[in-house]
Formats: sequence, C-alpha cells, structure tokens
Amino acid sequence: MAAAGLRRSVRGAVRLHLLLTLVIFSLPGEACKKVILNVPSKLEADKIIGRVNLKECFRSADLIQSSDPDFRVLNNGSVYTARAVVLSDKKRSFTIWLSDKTKQTQKEVTVLLEHQKKVLKKRHTRETVLRRAKRRWAPIPCSMQENSLGPFPLFLQQVESDAAQNYTIFYSISGRGVDQEPLNLFYIERDTGNLFCTQPVDREEYDVFDLIAYASTADGYSADLPLPLPIRVEDENDNHPVFTEAIYNFEVLESSRPGTTVGVVCATDRDEPDTMHTRLKYSILQQTPRSPGLFSVHPSTGVITTVSHYLDREVVDKYSLIMKVQDMDGQFFGLIGTSTCIITVTDANDNAPTFRQNAYEAFVEENAFNVEILRIPIEDKDLINTANWRVNFTILKGNENGHFKISTDKETNEGVLCVVKPLNYEENRQVNLEIGVNNEVPFARDIPRVTALNRALVTVHVRDLDEGPECTPAAQYVRIKENLAVGSKINGYKAYDPENRNGNGLRYKKLHDPKGWITIDEISGSIITSKILDREVETPKNELYNITVLAIDKDDRSCTGTLAVNIEDVNDNPPEILQEYVVICKPKMAYTDILAVDPDEPVHGAPFYFSLPNTSPEISRLWSLTKVNDTAARLSYQKNAGFQKYTIPITVKDRAGQAATKLLTVNLCECTHPTQCRVTSRSAGVILGKWAILAILLGIALLFSVLLTLVCGVFGATKGKRFPEDLAQQNLIISNTEAPGDDRVCSANGFMTQTANNSSQGFCGTMGSGMKNGGQETIEMMKGGNQTLESCRGAGHHHTLDSCRGGHTEVDNCRYTYSEWHSFTQPRLGEESIRGHTG
Repeated sequence: MAAAGLRRSVRGAVRLHLLLTLVIFSLPGEACKKVILNVPSKLEADKIIGRVNLKECFRSADLIQSSDPDFRVLNNGSVYTARAVVLSDKKRSFTIWLSDKTKQTQKEVTVLLEHQKKVLKKRHTRETVLRRAKRRWAPIPCSMQENSLGPFPLFLQQVESDAAQNYTIFYSISGRGVDQEPLNLFYIERDTGNLFCTQPVDREEYDVFDLIAYASTADGYSADLPLPLPIRVEDENDNHPVFTEAIYNFEVLESSRPGTTVGVVCATDRDEPDTMHTRLKYSILQQTPRSPGLFSVHPSTGVITTVSHYLDREVVDKYSLIMKVQDMDGQFFGLIGTSTCIITVTDANDNAPTFRQNAYEAFVEENAFNVEILRIPIEDKDLINTANWRVNFTILKGNENGHFKISTDKETNEGVLCVVKPLNYEENRQVNLEIGVNNEVPFARDIPRVTALNRALVTVHVRDLDEGPECTPAAQYVRIKENLAVGSKINGYKAYDPENRNGNGLRYKKLHDPKGWITIDEISGSIITSKILDREVETPKNELYNITVLAIDKDDRSCTGTLAVNIEDVNDNPPEILQEYVVICKPKMAYTDILAVDPDEPVHGAPFYFSLPNTSPEISRLWSLTKVNDTAARLSYQKNAGFQKYTIPITVKDRAGQAATKLLTVNLCECTHPTQCRVTSRSAGVILGKWAILAILLGIALLFSVLLTLVCGVFGATKGKRFPEDLAQQNLIISNTEAPGDDRVCSANGFMTQTANNSSQGFCGTMGSGMKNGGQETIEMMKGGNQTLESCRGAGHHHTLDSCRGGHTEVDNCRYTYSEWHSFTQPRLGEESIRGHTG
C-alpha cells in the first residue's frame, strides 16, 4: 500500500507541484550541519519526503534517531512521515542524531522543511533547464522461474530514472534478497540500472521478493522517489504430492451395504495452489487379497467406500490397499505419491448358532435335584467372546412342571441342563425336552439366515430308586364333634408307599398332640379319643387342632404328616352375663345396660333373650328389662325406687334354648358418677333404718318446743352477759362426715345454734330438714331435753361449733357424761340399723 502511494506520488509530481531539492554544500564538512527539504504544505502519513546522505556525515553510525516524533529516518537516510503533518507558513526543522556506540562519538544533522510553491533548480550556472521526457521510473512487471539453470548471474530487467536525462544517476536496491536474508541474491549495476539474480530460487521458500530501487545523484541525494520493485518467482512442478499419513487404519462392518463410507485419505502438495501442479487425483493401485474389488475411492475427495456386499469376516478379516495420488489432475506426466490403507472387517452377527447333533440323551435319578445332567456344545462362526458368538438357551417344550433349568457356560458357550425339582420315577419315567438357542444380539440386517432359532431334542431318562413312604398330602383333615365319648374311633392320617402306590405294611406313631386328647392306631393310622374334646378350651377356638403323625415302612424309612382336626361345636355352653355389680346414679342415670356372651359358635349363640324370673314383688315393681340388641338388655328402675343395693336375678337364653340365671347386685345411689357412690359407701359408719329416722324427727319436734321457751327469756337478758370461758370445751360432738353443711353449735344453755345466717334476730336459726345435698341427717334428743347431738351423714357436710350471735340467756348446765350419752343412743341406733337392713 505504501509502494502504491509512492508510485502515485512520482506520477503526480507535476500536478502536485512538488519538487524535492536537496541543498548541497560545497564544503564537505557542511554535510553534517544543515539539510533543506522542500515539501508540500500537507504531508500524508508513511510518505517519503526526502533522503539525507548520512554516510557523508558519519560513516560508522550504528544508531540513528529523530528529535521530532512526526518523522522517521531509516538507515539509508530516507525520511518518512510517522503521521499526517500540516506545515504552516513558518519553517519547521528537526535534528537527526548519529551515534557510534563503539567509539562513543555522536554527530547531528539539522533538517529544515520549507514550503515553496515554485520548484527551484540550483545547480551549475552552465546546466541547462530540466525538461521532462518520457518517464520510465515506474514498476515494471518482473518474474523469474524457480530452479532456473542460469547462466548466472541471470539478467532480470533494467531500471531507469527520468532524472538520468539531466543528471548522472546512480542506482541501488534494498530489501529481502539484497540486504536481508537471503543476502546477495540480487544486485543492480550502479551506473546502468541492470538487475541480476545470482543463484536459483525455490518458490516454496520464497514466492516473491519486494525490492525497493533508489536513484541518486553523484553527491548521494535522491533524484527521484524510491521505486517499489516486486520480483515474482514462477512455480515449477518440482514437489510430489504426499499423503498425510504413511499408513491409514479403517474399520468396516462385514454386513455393510454397498456405498458405505470406510474412511478418507488426504494428500498435500507444496507447489503453487490452484494450479495444475496441485490438482490431485486419488486411485487404488492394488488390493490384497486380490479378491474381486470391494472398495473404491473418489478421485477428488479421497473418500473410500464399499462397492460390494460380499464382505465376510469369516473368510477375510483384513484388507490392504495401496493408495496413489497424482498431481497435474492425474495426467501421465504428473508426480505421484503412495500410501498404505489397512481396512479391518469387524464382526456382525451373520452366523446362526447350531447344535452339533439334533438329539441328546441324559439320565437322572429320581428325587435328585440341583444336579447337572447334560452339557450341549454349540458352533458359531462369529467372533469368539463377543455378543455375536455368545448364546442363550431356552427350553421350548417339556418343562411345564418346572423340573429343569438350562443356562450358558460363559467360558465354553455350552448349554448346561440341570434338574432343579425332583422327578418321580413312578409318575414319569422319561421326559422329552425341546431346546432352542440363539445369540445374545439379533441377526445383522439384510443378512440371509437359515433359521432364527436352532433346535434340538433332549430325552431325559429317570432312574428308579427304592424310596421310603410318602406323606402326601402333607396335611390331611378330619372333623370331630366336641364332647364325643372317650374311646370313639375316627379315620386318621394315611400315607403310602410310592413303589406299590398303597399303604400296606406301614406303621403309624403320634409325634405331637397338644392336649393329649387322642391316641393313634399303629396299623391303620386311625385315631381314638382318649379324653373329652372341648372346643372352647382350645385357643384360639376357631383354629384347627393339629396332630403330628409319623409313618414308617418295613425298612424303618419314614415321613411326617399333619392331621388337622376340625372340632365341631356343640351347644354346651349357655350365655353368660359379663357384669356382677353395677352402680346407677339417681337421678342422673335412668338405666344400665347388661351384656352377655356365649363361647359357642354363632350358630349356637345370639340373639339372646333376657328376662326377670320369679322374684319378690318389690323387685318386679321397681325394676324392668328391655331389649337393646342381640347381645344386650337395658335394666331400668322406677322413680320411687329408694337409694340402696338391690340383688336382681336375670335369666339369659341363647337361640338354641340354653339358659342361665345370674344374681346381679345393683347399687342405686345418689351421686353424679358411680365412683362417687363407692367412696361414700366406704366412708359411711352407720346406716339408719326407718324407725331411727322416726325417732330423730320426734326429737326434733321436742327440741323446737324447748328452744321456743328459751328464746322468750333471751329478750330480758342484758347484752353484757358473756358465755363461760370453758364453753368451747363443753359437750362438743364432731360429726365424722366429709361434706360441707350448715355450721352448728351446742351452747351451754341447751341451744342448737346456726352461725351462717339470722344471727341478728335474737334467736338461733332453724334446724335443717334432715336430708341435705344427697345425705341424711339424724338428730335425737339428749337426756334432759336441753342439749342435742347432730350426726350428719352424706356428701357435702362439714360441721363446726360456734356461739349464737343473738341474745344470751343463762340456763342450767346441759353437760352430761359420755357414758350417759352412750347408754341412751347406742341401743336405739343399733336396733334401727338392724331393722333397716332386714326391711
């Protein structure tokens, strides 16, 4: 691109009015002082603007530097622009430094750039004015043949500058092949411009040489712009085509169709591309073995394909091809290269496995199992130890009962026939099997095959053995009714001898009998009951009663069997009520449910029938039974039933008429939960009858009359009177109860007081009704009628002793000894309690 720009600059020098003049100083020492270059006002990047004869200034310079980064200076003195530069009206200058590192010397050259519109020529006054003639300073197409035979030096062309018409011009060149490797390959005559080559050139090493020609005057300054001079090396077919590999290795499946790609060969040629010298053509020179041609190669691409379906690995498993490649498009005078191609034919499953014979025989003893009885060899031409060679065996017929199994020996590829289930000589003395075989993988596509599954017949002979008795079936069943009479005889277990198919001569023994209910007849095997059989005793009741039996032949060989006895149920058990004692909380609970069970089978069980047998009139009046479901009845009481324990007989009967009566204890109690009633029953010390209650009521009436009299005297007493200090210790009787109640006290004057309420009315509160919070309260008069004992029984009463908050009246001392109180109350309480229980 730079050369093209230089070329355009030379051709357009007149149009651009560019004249490059170097000012030559007459004195030799002035060459290192100043150099003036006339240049245009605008300079493009990478353009040569002149040349400075540096050798005239400093011949031993090894380092050349420019003080202005906009300009570069080459070793030959050429000055180039590093970037585009625009010159102003003022002059611009820079310095070139020349250094010799060895001698440690340095010189400077000042370069002055001037912009002039007019081209000036300042030579000798006698020189004529420069007139332009036909320009020949232009690149002339130049080439040379590689490997030329000479004679050398070989003339290539002549270079001539237009300035030679007016000046004495000297020519020089630079570039690869001159001052760059390879050195001294080209040179130019200094005076004539004739260009020569000194030796043959290899195009594959150097295809073009980009030289630059210079034209300078005798004083060493450029008379014209440098001329790019490319020299092209013409190609000669001097390189043979070469395959990329000396030996190619390919594989092809033997079942491949014609046209299957085997592989690709490739060759290269160092000659010039896109010429006849590098136009290659491929072919097969030779095939080994020399069987009919099985392969072809594409002449241009080198793709090797199959041309026949006769590839058979079992016949030939490897082919060797000599491949040829020739340039000049395969013409006879083209250069040739060769290579070897090894094609390995891989195995396909194109051979069916075959039996060596069509029929086989094997022998096995009866009752033997897990034994090998026959090995069946197989022939298969496919590659050994591959899936195409390994086989699978199948029993096609004759193994319906699963007596046999056949497998493959992975090492030998043989079929191994085994007996896995014992054979019985008496049942089958000979078994005929049909065996099939095939490979692990399917047959190759489009390969003709004789049969998909080869077959052979195997006859298995069963040898007879003298066997012991057989207990078949292992479990035999018999039905016996429970409660059968002792000594009853029932058919038992039956074994047989497989030799004669009967049980003659066998003996039987009992090995295990869980309850010891039976014995066994040694000759016949029949069983005899030695105890009464009870189905309800055996657990679980609905299971079979198993007896283990041993059968023995004359040679003491034996077998074991199980006699499963199904004990038939007899309705020998009446229904039974589950409860014996129940609590009914009145009035919260209006009834209770009675449940019954029957250990017999359901056919002898529910529905049950409940009834109240002939009982006392009181029970019949207060209690009744109603049906709930097949196994339950509801026991209800009348509202006027009293709180006490009742003994109620209840009869229950099953569907077959078996009946039983049970006495049920029913505790009718005043409570909220049955557990509370039981606690109260344990805490109660005395149970009073109706006569005791009547005595208590009479005592209460008498006490009220005494209290009324005392109240009248209270109004006249002074308020300052106080109780005696020992009042808290007089006649205190604590009721042994657990329930809360009204607080009561027996005062020294004979009052029964109540401290909870009515204390401001001047008299003691009234007594309770005798029945509070579910409990009973009994009060009897004490000796003298002036003191009371409150005995509270029932849930929820707690008593204390306190003074009456109202008026106070002094009365006689009402204290009595404990012996007097005991002699009064104890006979009466005991008598009434006895009456209550008997009533």
